[in-house]
Amino acid sequence: MSTLTPSRSGPARPLPAPEAPRPPRRFRRSAARSRAALGALYATPTAVMVGLFFLVPLVLVGWMSLHKWPLLGAPTMNMPGNYTRIADNELVASAVWFTVKYTVLMTVLLFAVAFGLALLVQQRRRGVGFLRTAFLLPMAVGFASASLLFLGLLSDEIGPISDLLRKLGVIDGYVSWTSGSSESALGSAMVLVLWRFAGFNMLILLTGLQAIPLEVYEAARIDGASRWQTFRRVTIPLMRPTIALVLTMMITGSLLAFDQFWILTRGGPDNSTTSLVMVIYREAFIRLDLGSAAAISVALLAVLVVFNVIQLGVLRRRS
Repeated sequence: MSTLTPSRSGPARPLPAPEAPRPPRRFRRSAARSRAALGALYATPTAVMVGLFFLVPLVLVGWMSLHKWPLLGAPTMNMPGNYTRIADNELVASAVWFTVKYTVLMTVLLFAVAFGLALLVQQRRRGVGFLRTAFLLPMAVGFASASLLFLGLLSDEIGPISDLLRKLGVIDGYVSWTSGSSESALGSAMVLVLWRFAGFNMLILLTGLQAIPLEVYEAARIDGASRWQTFRRVTIPLMRPTIALVLTMMITGSLLAFDQFWILTRGGPDNSTTSLVMVIYREAFIRLDLGSAAAISVALLAVLVVFNVIQLGVLRRRS
């Protein structure tokens, strides 16, 4: 309780309450240890899951890459034979080139579409809630299911797309969108990925846009900045961490592309749409050479790790 003391210059003022005594040091240390033990207890289930489903398989893949590991039979050490044979595999070389080309095209196109959609639904107005939901709705469809859906839509026998384009006079006769040519097969897969993932990346970019304080835009408008100047000098710099995250996810996902090509094109025509992950699948489950597949997987993992380290370094240097 505080007590009142008389004052010559005015009414009585309360005295400050005495500070509570601090607990002894040994009790503070005990409390800290208890909190640390409780935190470790909460983190144990996640650590066990990460160990069982990430670290153990990662170590196993690394060990398999050092062996000739048939699907049936005992493995034999052949280090570093699996790695030296990667350069001699012509399918790997063509798959690397195609994967890089697809990654560049897909990243640029997907980022442009997702950023445009985010800017479109940034401001709250009538109908924006419906548009946000509509753009995000394709994420509710599994990727394999979406690939099968597009395979049916683009079918030259039962699909409605070819019939519609023929009625509009755009095409003549039958067009095989997924196996007629490498350009049409790649375009079909890219349209599928755009439809499936544009809304998800839009949501992440929209979160970054809405995190920018409105006062910054008001200050730029008062200074006489145009919309383009505001976008280039205010929005883009403040969105850099979000953009870096989205680009990292897009590039990583493109380098690991599998479902859309395996279901839509089967790597054709003439292996022109065969990705690196498809090569890994063929080595493991068609050629039954798990050691070679593991070596390609480790090499691809090393590329992804190097890319992400460089990306994080650039982000920290600029932020």
